[in-house]
Amino acid sequence: MTISIRPLHEEHAEAWRALWQAYLAFYQTELSADVSDHTWRQIVHNENIKGLAAFDNQGRMLGFAHIVLHPNTWNTTDCCYLEDLFVDSRYRWLGVARSLIEAVYRLAEQHNCNRVYWVTAQDNHAAQALYHQVARQTGMVQYRKDFQ
Repeated sequence: MTISIRPLHEEHAEAWRALWQAYLAFYQTELSADVSDHTWRQIVHNENIKGLAAFDNQGRMLGFAHIVLHPNTWNTTDCCYLEDLFVDSRYRWLGVARSLIEAVYRLAEQHNCNRVYWVTAQDNHAAQALYHQVARQTGMVQYRKDFQ
């Protein structure tokens, strides 16, 4: 299977929404339609939030990656946060996630970012098997307080 990675655009909305809902289900969460609509608008219109999608040779969307470019206090250039990475379960273990991550790396380099980073669920061992191959684990532990 040939995999191509392209930026997300308006014409991808329907395919993205289907995968987005599968992604939310994977993490056993739900978001309102308003939040999902807002997320989509940010991906296609906000210059600091980017979306990439993997497509097969028939134009079928196989997965996506969402990134946030942002300043930081430890460097003079931006960071690239890989906020969401998802591959349709029918196309896992075929190199789709790796292709998306490599495309994120290229995009981050094009934007002169000093690093790409992400978090994953502690029990997401399948994803971590790939992540250990393409990046180093920092050992940092995430804490957060939600306000909404």
